[in-house]
Amino acid sequence: MHFHQLVHQPQGLQQLRQMAATDRLPHANLLLSPPGGGGLAAALAIATLLLCENRQGEAADVPCGACRACRKTAKYIHPDLHFAFPTIGSKTNSDPFLPQWRQALKEAPYLEANDWLQRIGAENKQGNITRDACANIIRKLNLKIFEGNYKIMLIWLPEYLGNEGNRLLKMIEEPPEKTVFLLVAERAELILNTILSRCQLTKLTPPTAAEMTTALSAQGVDAERAAAAARLADGNFSLAGSLVENEAINHGPRFLTWMRACFQGSAAGLTAWTDEFSKIGRENQKHFLRYALHFWREFLLLSVMGNADGNVRLPANELESARKLLPLVDHDQLAEITTILSECTEHVERNANPKILFLDAGIRIHQILRRPKPQAQPAS
Repeated sequence: MHFHQLVHQPQGLQQLRQMAATDRLPHANLLLSPPGGGGLAAALAIATLLLCENRQGEAADVPCGACRACRKTAKYIHPDLHFAFPTIGSKTNSDPFLPQWRQALKEAPYLEANDWLQRIGAENKQGNITRDACANIIRKLNLKIFEGNYKIMLIWLPEYLGNEGNRLLKMIEEPPEKTVFLLVAERAELILNTILSRCQLTKLTPPTAAEMTTALSAQGVDAERAAAAARLADGNFSLAGSLVENEAINHGPRFLTWMRACFQGSAAGLTAWTDEFSKIGRENQKHFLRYALHFWREFLLLSVMGNADGNVRLPANELESARKLLPLVDHDQLAEITTILSECTEHVERNANPKILFLDAGIRIHQILRRPKPQAQPAS
């Protein structure tokens, strides 16, 4: 992974890049970014620069891409670049999963935890970085450097270490010479404080909708479809990529049809919509709910601030529908509706029957929308 291949390069990454180019990178680094926000891709770019044997550019901050190290790093097989990541099984380290890991990085360097765990057949099993994995990390880092200038340990999602992370404290605090830790996390509050205190924290902001649109368009995605996916993904490039491959971009009309049926309260209309919706599959149902929550979030922004600065991220036709809903939905109703949608998301994840789930949700939303509003009290 090279820097020019990244969707964006936030300020924090630029600082890491400069330190790596001048061989002043701290030995323990924690890159914090939201899911799909580019933390893993950024760490891979830093690792590529550190291991390059012929750095280019005036600041020596561009990997050459042609040396022996760059060729191996591009395939994630450099002997001095080690990986640790969540796996399944109580006595399993990362090594048996390296073929799937390398393929995943090649196809989707903006990988999310759930996508990875499904790749390795986790289904409902909990991923973790085990005691054996920690012992394997220590063993590898105690070996001599094979052929590079550095020995790098990239730990993806150290949140999955749990208390086993205590086994790594001494190694993180006092690693062998020329050893660099790159920890890539999404939720710092789930990491042991003893690990956090030993690392330099760099927060990476997620890509903007414009940056994701540009990246998707460069991959051959239609500009309008790319913009819609980027707007809905909210900084998650992994999600944006999956959105352009399914029906999620077309959920706006489907959602507005459902809201009209909910408002009217027609049993036949709600049943017909639910029957049709149940056929689109669980993943598309999840994306639909994500869109629904996105719509109501933008609706709230519209109701509070208006759209004078174009800050409401809705297409023109959906923005017009949101304006029409302003006198019909107050903030209390909005809070109740979004609670129902969030509950639906949890139930879909658990394979609930979609016909029962969404018919019930539609009836509840109808009751909320048609509930008499309290009358304003006259001034005394």
